Amino acid sequence: MPAAPAGGRPVLTVSLAAVGWNYRTLRETAPNAEVAAVVKADAYGLGLAPIAGKLKSAGCNTFFVATLDEGFALRALVGGTPRIFVLNGLAPGAAPAFASYNLAPVLNSLAEIREWADFGRRPAALQIDTGMSRAGLSPDELSALAADAALLARLDLALILSHLAHGDEAASSANAAQRRRFRDALARLPAAPASLAASGGIFLGPEYHFDLVRPGIALYGGNPLAAGESPVRPAVTLTAEILGLRTIARGETAGYGGTFIAARDTLLAVCNIGYADGLPRALSNKGIAYLGGTPCPYAGRVSMDLLTLDVTAAPESERQRGATVEIIGPGMPLEELARRADTVNYEILTGLGARFTRLVLDSHWSRVV
Repeated sequence: MPAAPAGGRPVLTVSLAAVGWNYRTLRETAPNAEVAAVVKADAYGLGLAPIAGKLKSAGCNTFFVATLDEGFALRALVGGTPRIFVLNGLAPGAAPAFASYNLAPVLNSLAEIREWADFGRRPAALQIDTGMSRAGLSPDELSALAADAALLARLDLALILSHLAHGDEAASSANAAQRRRFRDALARLPAAPASLAASGGIFLGPEYHFDLVRPGIALYGGNPLAAGESPVRPAVTLTAEILGLRTIARGETAGYGGTFIAARDTLLAVCNIGYADGLPRALSNKGIAYLGGTPCPYAGRVSMDLLTLDVTAAPESERQRGATVEIIGPGMPLEELARRADTVNYEILTGLGARFTRLVLDSHWSRVV
């Protein structure tokens, strides 16, 4: 694990080798479907440029982003050949920008469909809402579209997709219900490639794979399953540096609000990371970091730039100014950190801030970005 530079920023290490391994694993899990990649939100906080490059070199030819500007940035990185779909759809008046960057909107309403069709017959995806009650055509809109042969004739449907609300829960009956609704919708529309499964749905079995699967969190090492061992490899570690140490007596407090009360004479370590870096304040008095092999509880509230740890139990040789502490890593996996913060691995990854030193590693090269 790389050490944080003295006096520097926390270090976020991204393993491109793990991302590549995860992509290959997903291809093996869905061998009869194309495996695309969801790289929205700066590739879930890991960095769009290195992640897109790694995935393209691994054979990925279809990408999904959330917004038009993300599509612009990705097109500049991957060139003109890969397909790029924009999940948030077609904003009013945005059709010329989509066309100029060779981007395909995911059409989520009849209004978007009509505007895109009026612009010309260009490839687009169509999303059907089968149970999320979020984006995509409602049942009434689907019926209206299916009955409008003239409008359908003006569409070039590169993909029809939907999204599972319980894809990470293998035992949920809602998954099969959504799959049935999706098949019913496909039967009412012109033939086109279909996609239902994101990360969790890939592991529900081949009946959910259709023609294309759209992994996101699984590429980046987050467990795509609500329960059980992760089928993918962790791709990130996060470390911070001890800036200083101080001893407080039994009964003394630490941090804003004095929420940590020392039960004994306690050695505290102040570290260079806080909620401005994306470390959730909800971890106050709940989180654990690792100093060497020793678990060190968060002592008091996470503040904007600093984190205080109780390092009393750590060996004296390790509890030193300038020492590295593990925030996310083998001792504190992403999912466990998220659980302690009462959130999900998605929010932890995408919330990581810009103040880190980012170390991007692959099996044959490394660089700091």
